[in-house]
Amino acid sequence: MYEHDVIVVGAGGAGLRAAIAAHEEGADVAIVSKLHPVRSHTGAAEGGINAALREGDSWEDHAYDTMKGSDYLGDAPAVETLCKDSPKETIQLEHWGMAFSRDDDGRVSQRPFGGLSFPRTTYAGAETGHQLLHTMYEQLVKRGIKVYDEWHVTRLAVSDEEAPEDRTCHGIVAYDVQTGKIEGFRARNGVILATGGLGQVYDHTTNAVANTGDGVAMAYRAGAPIEDMEFIQFHPTTLPSTGVLITEGVRGEGGILYNKHGERFMFEYGYANNLGELASRDVVSRAELTEVNEGRGIEDEYVHLDMRHLGEERIVDRLENIIHLSEDFEGVNPLEEPMPVKPGQHYAMGGVETDENGETCITGLYAAGECACASVHGGNRLGGNALPELIVFGKRAGHHAAGKDMKEAEITTGKVGDYETAAVETPVQLGEAGLGGDAVADGGAAADLSGGEVVQRALDDERATIEHLLEKDEGTQHAEIRERVQKSMTEHVNVFREEDALKQALRDIREARELYQNVYVADKSRTFNTDLLQTLETRNILDIAEAITVGALARNEFRGAHWRKEYQERRDEEWLKHTMLSWNDGEPELWYKPVILEGKNKTYEPKIRSY
Repeated sequence: MYEHDVIVVGAGGAGLRAAIAAHEEGADVAIVSKLHPVRSHTGAAEGGINAALREGDSWEDHAYDTMKGSDYLGDAPAVETLCKDSPKETIQLEHWGMAFSRDDDGRVSQRPFGGLSFPRTTYAGAETGHQLLHTMYEQLVKRGIKVYDEWHVTRLAVSDEEAPEDRTCHGIVAYDVQTGKIEGFRARNGVILATGGLGQVYDHTTNAVANTGDGVAMAYRAGAPIEDMEFIQFHPTTLPSTGVLITEGVRGEGGILYNKHGERFMFEYGYANNLGELASRDVVSRAELTEVNEGRGIEDEYVHLDMRHLGEERIVDRLENIIHLSEDFEGVNPLEEPMPVKPGQHYAMGGVETDENGETCITGLYAAGECACASVHGGNRLGGNALPELIVFGKRAGHHAAGKDMKEAEITTGKVGDYETAAVETPVQLGEAGLGGDAVADGGAAADLSGGEVVQRALDDERATIEHLLEKDEGTQHAEIRERVQKSMTEHVNVFREEDALKQALRDIREARELYQNVYVADKSRTFNTDLLQTLETRNILDIAEAITVGALARNEFRGAHWRKEYQERRDEEWLKHTMLSWNDGEPELWYKPVILEGKNKTYEPKIRSY
């Protein structure tokens, strides 16, 4: 068994920043990641980092834009924390050597992004995430922080008290991809989940194949509530053939969207008639799909994004990698012709419920980055707000996990039962949850186990589970199950949502769950067994898909990225609240907690959201 003060699960932007912060507090910290750090999906982020750095801008304006962009489902204290801390964290990156793009006067460049009232998005060409990832990895190496790379974390080791808020996370269980070993990791102070996104729930996504919602699913099964899972962002500009992202920076620099008639359509939509292509992402995605659905799309699938008028010099200087992406994946040279683009799954606004320090309701368990929901994005994330979330809340989680003994931690997030609960009628019996919950050991005297004993028990259980999978000689392979879920989610739980389609998605998920009861691993090898790893990931995809769909079916309104055919207005009097889900032995329990609109010096009153 390995042992450290703080264990960070995941090595993207949030994980690296958390590890550096914990190390700064003097903790013995280690990262456990199924990918080498510089292969993390943060490297695919293209656009930039929102930070109020210049005269004429302020963190207060950034906070207002973010609350408006969230469709007033963001929590003001978390939003204000993000916007206040982002400038100093961005400057810290510059001091660490991040290669930001610069103006002629030497200042870090900033450009317009959708939904912003000021051009506050700092960037490094069109590969900001790549530069950020390598900059922080250098700091990791400089500090000598231990990294267990190509270790896939499969379970949290959590004590078994009945109430989640009485539980303690003592560590993790992970599978060493290179050797086939399954080992326990004990965390003396805390575990920080920084596992990133969940895009593989869909079959058209900008996310990497590794983004299977692992952290959210593990925390959910361990008893931590998950929040606002129905809010999924679909980025308006992805390449049709692959889902590869075309940065919002193209539109920020002046790129224009056209339909098949060569018409610039964005200003024709009343809710975007001021900013056009630079309206918020949910607004642009809906406009594009409306063009396609009404017969004005190209090949009935996509629209065109044109940046030729910007000139080759400007494009090469600021957007060079976009040229290569378009040429490599679509065979289109964007210096000579417009690029084909369509909406694709991009980001999850929801995740594991946390406070501004990354704490969950389980003592010793933290989360940061896309897998967490401190609720800074609410119903819709603004472009340029994801990367500051990684560095701001990654740092806060790292400092907090290292600086407090878990037994003395004060949990400030809401507890199950504190708020309104809802018995939502789902159209089907959801069935058993895959291989069962991860929450606890067997009960009884288990609550008196030491931290090491809790980790050992979780390790024994996981070894038995994996051995069972490897011993089976027949059944259903994970690929068939995963494909069913992905196709159903893309068809039924996409940008436009209807009640009957959401119910069908739940039926499809139930059938996939039943198939998963008989899942087996064809590859019996013990080293680099990707068949086994993807089988375990598919379980997470099932749990996440169900959570998204249950929340979407229950929320009877149109807010942010959640569009409902039957409900075409935002309903603040009924739905100005967060959707919460608890595991409940595999039968999702739906409940709610209020949105916090009161900031430090002002209250953000909901208004009509237009651009």
